[in-house]
Amino acid sequence: MTPLFLYYLLNDGQHNKLFALVIFIVASVTDIFDGKYARKHGLVTKLGIFLDPLADKLLVLSAFVSFWMTGQVMLWMLILIAFRDALVTVLRMVMEYKGITMITSKLGKWKTAVQITVIHIILVYLLIQSYDMGHYITFMTEFRIIYFLSAITALITAYTGIHYFYYNFRTLKLLFLKK
Repeated sequence: MTPLFLYYLLNDGQHNKLFALVIFIVASVTDIFDGKYARKHGLVTKLGIFLDPLADKLLVLSAFVSFWMTGQVMLWMLILIAFRDALVTVLRMVMEYKGITMITSKLGKWKTAVQITVIHIILVYLLIQSYDMGHYITFMTEFRIIYFLSAITALITAYTGIHYFYYNFRTLKLLFLKK
């Protein structure tokens, strides 16, 4: 759904921002339920364990890159989010390849929830702007709500990256010192 989401988000059109928001909502909701369904029915596979977080990060990062391109998110925020997600994904891939499971935490789930929530808020903001109803978002503009929410998201994302390294330090040490 990511290419379709990006198409509508980045192109002007009467209802494109609405379509982008709906597609992102559908992608977010189906992501929540596909993992639960797979676990409940014993359909968890190594490929699914690898592809699901990769698809999640692709969707989230594409949204933040688009927001940076349109001036909604600052470059430093994008760099923190992208660096953390890329680094954790590469580490997870290396660990899976070596047959080691990366220890995850509820903090990582909260990070994803914060990212998804902020993306939804930015999409609603862009939707309201696209329908020329900017007077409804004066508060958000005056008080730089999008900036602060994005900054908090970037900092939480960076913190969870540090948290991953801390809780996986022994495993990572064994992984890279192992011959």
